Amino acid sequence: MQSANMLLKKILRSSVLPLATQHGMKKDLFPLSRTLSLSLCLKQDSSCSPSEKLDLDAWKKVMKSGLQEEVGEKVSESKELSTLAGAREILEMWRRAGRSVPENISEEQLKTFMECPSKSAKKKYLKFLHLKELYKKNDKRKMDEKRKRLETKEQAPKTDETRRNSFICLWSSVMDRAYNWRAAQSMIFGQPLVFDMSYEKDMSVREVANTVKQIVLSEGCNRRSVDPFHIHFCNFKDDSLYHKEFIKHYRDAWGKLLITVTDQCYTEVFPKDKLIYLTADSPKVMKTFDHNKIYIVGSMVDKSIKTGVSLARAKRLGLETAALPLEKYLLWNSGAKNLTLDQMMHILLTLKDTGDWKKALEFVPKRKYCGFVNKPVNELKKTLNLINALKLGKRQEEVRKQFVKNYSKKLLQK
Repeated sequence: MQSANMLLKKILRSSVLPLATQHGMKKDLFPLSRTLSLSLCLKQDSSCSPSEKLDLDAWKKVMKSGLQEEVGEKVSESKELSTLAGAREILEMWRRAGRSVPENISEEQLKTFMECPSKSAKKKYLKFLHLKELYKKNDKRKMDEKRKRLETKEQAPKTDETRRNSFICLWSSVMDRAYNWRAAQSMIFGQPLVFDMSYEKDMSVREVANTVKQIVLSEGCNRRSVDPFHIHFCNFKDDSLYHKEFIKHYRDAWGKLLITVTDQCYTEVFPKDKLIYLTADSPKVMKTFDHNKIYIVGSMVDKSIKTGVSLARAKRLGLETAALPLEKYLLWNSGAKNLTLDQMMHILLTLKDTGDWKKALEFVPKRKYCGFVNKPVNELKKTLNLINALKLGKRQEEVRKQFVKNYSKKLLQK
């Protein structure tokens, strides 16, 4: 027994302990060797027979393999730490060189930085992190400034602000009353303007929503004008798309609008000889604004530009049609001559107040024309044709004279 224990101690001292001392594991192995030796002795006392021999070579292999695995794990950890430290040093050098490098970077970001396949990819990743950090700092700075402004507003006296707000509220309420009074007067004495609401089938849901937005703008513009129209919504049906969109916009104010809404056709409400349907497809051009006529505007936004829809409806009802004289007063670019409903409302209100086509047509978008002309386009065309004819006539006379001269020379030579 003693000889076996002595032999095990010699093996541990000669093979395992020198390897452990190289890697700083000697303290941990002393209790391990002691327990191993005691456990072997106890096993030999209890179970082993004197004839059995201890397999020392196998025992040495097991001990060496365990130590090598532990040492390999520690070496890999130390290598990883050294590479992370090296990457941090590289980042510090790049930051001092003036490159876009984030100030704070986590270990996960460092690992992804090291896993980048090329130098350009590493630069792009660092730039991304740098921008992300700048955005965070900017958001934080804005939040701090907003907090400071709120604190200063709370501390500042609120007397001037309350006075100003109260004056604005009083002014807006007074102006609303004045506008409503004008609209109420227009319902009795004003010139009617009809919006034809029978084009729901010719439009998509989105186009109907855009139409209602333009009509809302037109109603607001009319209400704020000096001499507003008496607006009529004809062919208007309850529970239609028009009705639903108007309720979305006006909500509770829909029932308080100073306009006339009816499901009847305008031919049943007004005499036919007073109605003029305004459409861009009409061959007749509107020359002046007639205060005794009732103008009809089609409530339609046509993205696909279906030409002739409103003109066909007016002809079917036997109504007079007219188009705005856009080509007469504007140098028109290429494109359709369709205008939005709020632009038409601005033009008609300006014509009603001033009668000046130049002022009225200023509400046409600038992208659609090059500029105004001093003379109508038809007159300009006539003058241009006359100039060309005169030039051609002079040229013909010069050619004739030159021919006569050359022919006379030939005759003299003969």
